[in-house]
Amino acid sequence: MKKLRWQILVVVITLILVGVLLLSQQPVSQITTILTQPTSGGVYTEALIGSVSRFNPILDRNNAADRDVDRLLFSGLIRFDSTGMPLPDLADAWGTSQDGTIYNFSIRPDALWHDGTPVTTDDVIFTIDLIKSDTSSYPQDVKGLWHEVEIKRLDDKTLQFRIPEPFVPFLDYLTFGVLPKHLLGTIPVDQIPNAEFNINPIGSGPYQFDHLLVDNGQVTGVVLTVFEDYYGQMPYIPQMVFRYFPSSTAALEAYQQGEVMGISQITQETLSAALSEEDLSIYTSRRPELSLVFFNLNNNEVPFFQEVEVRRALLTGLNRQRMITKLLDGQAILADSTILPGSWAYYDGHSHIAYDSLSAQSMLNKAGYLSPDGGETLAKDGVPLSFTLLHPNDALHTALAEYIQRDWAKIGVQVSLSALPYEQLIYERLTNRQYEAALVDISLSYTPDPDPYPFWHQAEAVSGQNYSQWDNRPASEYLERARVTADLESRARLYRNFQVVFDDELPALPLYFPTYTFGVDAQVYGVQAAPLYDTSDRLNNIADWHLLTRRALDATPTVEIP
Repeated sequence: MKKLRWQILVVVITLILVGVLLLSQQPVSQITTILTQPTSGGVYTEALIGSVSRFNPILDRNNAADRDVDRLLFSGLIRFDSTGMPLPDLADAWGTSQDGTIYNFSIRPDALWHDGTPVTTDDVIFTIDLIKSDTSSYPQDVKGLWHEVEIKRLDDKTLQFRIPEPFVPFLDYLTFGVLPKHLLGTIPVDQIPNAEFNINPIGSGPYQFDHLLVDNGQVTGVVLTVFEDYYGQMPYIPQMVFRYFPSSTAALEAYQQGEVMGISQITQETLSAALSEEDLSIYTSRRPELSLVFFNLNNNEVPFFQEVEVRRALLTGLNRQRMITKLLDGQAILADSTILPGSWAYYDGHSHIAYDSLSAQSMLNKAGYLSPDGGETLAKDGVPLSFTLLHPNDALHTALAEYIQRDWAKIGVQVSLSALPYEQLIYERLTNRQYEAALVDISLSYTPDPDPYPFWHQAEAVSGQNYSQWDNRPASEYLERARVTADLESRARLYRNFQVVFDDELPALPLYFPTYTFGVDAQVYGVQAAPLYDTSDRLNNIADWHLLTRRALDATPTVEIP
């Protein structure tokens, strides 16, 4: 019996070995997958809303159509990604001194102007001098900053900036489009706005100016062609054509007629019609703006605003989502912070305050605000919950203010509305602190660095943009330290702490972040809808856009097992 068992065991082992050998001799075949890869070719035509003024980055601040074209023609020292992180552009490297007051930048050795002339530090310094001049369209605070910066030319390709004190958001100010000194340096500064250069520009960006489209003496468009000696990623689309239209409606009609492949902005008036176009891909991005309600925390006529419980109840009693849905056609993001969502500094752990009118009224009652004699307006110690809400006098803000008025009336708060022209509201009433509450939009454009200091620090309460006059020392300390802390993780932690304090205090009520919508035909690939810090940021990844693809074979060896 023992001898038989050994014979059986030998047979089994032999069979296993034979099976392994057979499997190892199985024929190898290839499963071929057909892939597509972007390739160069085609012409992309886009409708811009507006008209041409000047192709010059120091003059385009107030013209979105010009900024779109300039984004492709000119380059800055650095650029920012969609999260607000700085990236190299004309500068291939930079460094900061340990005390945060000195910045050294080196310009790419292969950076060229479209006429073949090398880009140098002289061009950067020349452009900054123009920004500081009365000629540029840059705001006074930017000009003021540059007047305080000491600039030193180290050589043709390196330069140094020395700032009076550590200021990490300084990088925000280095995205300006650099201009060629060898072409503009001999022109008197006050004559640059009328220079021939502005309609026949020379830049250093991925595309170069080719020619204007003119019809009956009017400029109707501009043609750009790819710059073959561009230092960065070469775009796939060799020619970009921008055509000008007076409105989003006219631009959509041009798309429907096959005249353009893209629309730079789709407004609320055209959104529904645009969505019905089967071949038009709609892209929506967060705009760098915040709509909110400011409270005057130092106005003795409305002492209840100094109570956190009242401010929290007012936010709880506000149906913000209904405003977005009904008045903005859903084109906004509910705001739980004053820092832009998508930013590296945005804190995801916010406690969202949902709409609940019954809970809001209960919160006011617990805070001592009751209905005297059965009246509709709550009061405490003889002071009724009644105030005036200022708002811009346009149709949208008027409708928003009316929604707010109705929501707060439901919880026993009486609101009177006062409509003013926007500039009067800001520069006369908010700046002078002559208000009780105000519905406004604050612009965060051109500032990828999230620095909330100007709106919420104690030092800005008297004459700055801290219109609520919020006086919170811990929050101010977080903002102070974040401005001088270079380490990203440490800064993110400081801004998280600030946002937690803001959530607890609610010195103002964040409402929503509006969105920006544009359309591109489905036959254009590689388009992205990333958060924006300027509307022209939608073109940041233009090098990835493509119209044509080529087939590529991916042969992966596999084993056939019957």
